[in-house]
Amino acid sequence: MCLAIPGKIIEIQAAENELFRVGSISFDGMLREVNLAAVPEAKVGDYVLVHVGMALNIIDEDEANKTLDYFRELDQMDNEPDNDDLTD
Repeated sequence: MCLAIPGKIIEIQAAENELFRVGSISFDGMLREVNLAAVPEAKVGDYVLVHVGMALNIIDEDEANKTLDYFRELDQMDNEPDNDDLTD
């Protein structure tokens, strides 16, 4: 099973060869460099799904935000104490 995370393209660096096209992607405010070879039509402002440093496809903003909301919910659940962890 793979997990792809949505991110927004903030900047695309110029490249002579499409295989080496790289973009700065914001993952909810955290910036990472990502290979854009599989999405040659991607442009600044687009949302892409990223797996292991490679943008796999372009998705719409609503779908990206829904997915990011799910991740935020999971993080909140992970930070809540279990009943087993509570002491009197």
